[in-house]
Amino acid sequence: MVTTNATGVFVKKATPDDIPAILDVAKATWEPTYREILSKTQIDFMYDEIYTPASLENQMHDLEHTFLILYKGELPIGYASYGTKSEDDQKIYKLHKLYIRPDVQGSGYGRTLLTAVEKEVRQLEATTLELNVNRYNPAIRFYERCGYSQYKQEVLPMGEFWMNDFVMRKELR
Repeated sequence: MVTTNATGVFVKKATPDDIPAILDVAKATWEPTYREILSKTQIDFMYDEIYTPASLENQMHDLEHTFLILYKGELPIGYASYGTKSEDDQKIYKLHKLYIRPDVQGSGYGRTLLTAVEKEVRQLEATTLELNVNRYNPAIRFYERCGYSQYKQEVLPMGEFWMNDFVMRKELR
């Protein structure tokens, strides 16, 4: 899947060959996204767990996460990943990741990428898209503007740390 608009912005479904592009965006976004809400130790731990080439390949193959990369010309400026929430509830899909380079945030690229994910999961007959977002992450307002609402709260362990999240949902009917 590649969708291009007149400004040279396009979304591409990622393969393992695209892991360097995902890592390029992750390196630019991870620390700025979380530095105000998580400790440096937790940021580093989580990044090292999630963003190795082997971990990303595992997410793509074993966990069956689909990754989309947003490009502006030749430059990867964002990525997202999604998958089914569980085998018992195939109509609910989970947005695992959505990150846009800080230097282009606020330009509509996040909405472009989120819309691409929503389109993909609708084609898979999803009725709901769900995501987790840290309770203190300003991105909550972005998701609300895109039609997501708080569904519940979760506290999830990750190593020695805890992720204090809101679970947000959007009905896709």
